[in-house]
Amino acid sequence: MTSRSQGAQLDLAGTLVGIRRMAPLSLFVVVFGLAFGVAALSRGLSGLEAMLMSALVFAGASQFAALELWGPEIPLLPLIATTFAINARHLLMGAAIQPWLAHLPPGQRYGSVMLMSDSNWAMAAADHQKGETNIGMLVGGGIALWVTWLFGTLLGVVFGSGIQQPERFGLDVIMGCFLLSMLVGGRRDLSMLLPWGAAALAALAAMAWLPTHSHVIVGALAGGLAGMLLPPRKEGSP
Repeated sequence: MTSRSQGAQLDLAGTLVGIRRMAPLSLFVVVFGLAFGVAALSRGLSGLEAMLMSALVFAGASQFAALELWGPEIPLLPLIATTFAINARHLLMGAAIQPWLAHLPPGQRYGSVMLMSDSNWAMAAADHQKGETNIGMLVGGGIALWVTWLFGTLLGVVFGSGIQQPERFGLDVIMGCFLLSMLVGGRRDLSMLLPWGAAALAALAAMAWLPTHSHVIVGALAGGLAGMLLPPRKEGSP
């Protein structure tokens, strides 16, 4: 275990720094929260239910996926499987920073990962690689994202009843655009075409021939298996 891992700490000053650093990026989360609030109302959830989901779940992609399954009869097993498939990446994210958090008190350690999302994890992991010992970026960044996600959901709930056709404002494609930006902004080499292509083709096939909403799980599994089949990258290759 490295000394910087053993010296990991969490304090108010570091948390406030994390909030300030994440604040500019978290403003964009308001738009996604607004889209979720509008979509939740259109699927029959009350404003209180939408707010509670955002406060307790705090996982945008999973919440949108849950709305797709929402109805008079909720298919519980597909809902659980879909949510797990979407958020399985958090297992790897948590394992990656475990050595950094291992020596913190249990309350701080588990409380920190409760606020973990893609953005604050990436920034905190980068800090750790630079030798930073304070995990305030993880906690403070998570607080900033959570608050703005709740605020965005509240805006969607308050104004959503007046938006009868969300597609007129492009709110129905916000999540798709967000996922596309993740793809475009990721690693750029031809080898990535295999897992992405396999995921896309498998998802399309599942939409055509398998039960409703199974395409999320099938696409994720196909992409993951295709990625495992890729030959290891040579040292120093881009």
